[in-house]
Amino acid sequence: MTPSISPSRAADFKQCPLLYRFRSIDRLDEAPSPAAARGTLVHAVLEELFDLPAAERTPEAAVGLLPGRWQALVDDRPELAQMILDDAALTEESWFAEAAKLVERWFTLEDPSRLEPSRREVKVEVEVDGLTLRGIIDRVDVAPTGEVRIVDYKTGRSPSERFEGKALFQMKFYGLVHWRTTGRVPDLLQLVYLRDGQVIRYVPDEADLLALERNVRAVWQAIEQATATGDFRPNPSRLCSWCDFKALCPAFGGTPPPLPPSPATEETTDAARP
Repeated sequence: MTPSISPSRAADFKQCPLLYRFRSIDRLDEAPSPAAARGTLVHAVLEELFDLPAAERTPEAAVGLLPGRWQALVDDRPELAQMILDDAALTEESWFAEAAKLVERWFTLEDPSRLEPSRREVKVEVEVDGLTLRGIIDRVDVAPTGEVRIVDYKTGRSPSERFEGKALFQMKFYGLVHWRTTGRVPDLLQLVYLRDGQVIRYVPDEADLLALERNVRAVWQAIEQATATGDFRPNPSRLCSWCDFKALCPAFGGTPPPLPPSPATEETTDAARP
């Protein structure tokens, strides 16, 4: 089995090697959050909406899909419903209202009645020099004239210019996988931010994707080195405030669990977590 990496896990290691270890090697559980669960629900609705005829893809129809999709998620993971009930700052009504707001805002950014995606929620992977690159793309559009657009929905806010490159890392990763799989560089990479109604568009070229490929190879080599030595160092930053593993982190006085005897080389993909 060849080793594999997803854009999320590569970003984890770049952000904090110890975070990568906790998620990909120790595979520690993380508490579900209302925001993450809402993001999963909104993604599911935007995927299912395209099963309707074009003329029926309205904001009302999309909002109407929320209860059914949420029930399907809860049937699979009952703890999600309890999570909302246990959050003193939330009510189920307010949580759904925020999800509906995100869905409705999407209609101000794109017109689904004019779109016929080539693929939705598609698992992609390709092997490059013994390393499998994998992930899940929200949507791939192919124009009648052949142009390819890769689209990803984000339910958070758009990043500042300082962090825009980090956000585009994921999209360039998907562009690289598409190029290596089909032989065609995507014509457009598009990030749709539903929280504040912003769209980031980027036109890649082969040089971009080759640079990204070298970057991913370097990250994987660093992961292999850390795995061989057991040296996954924490990298404290303000992002630590949102980390579920602070109690185990040496930067905060914690002690990581012993490394598994044979660290896994097969990674989880983006779909493994909400």
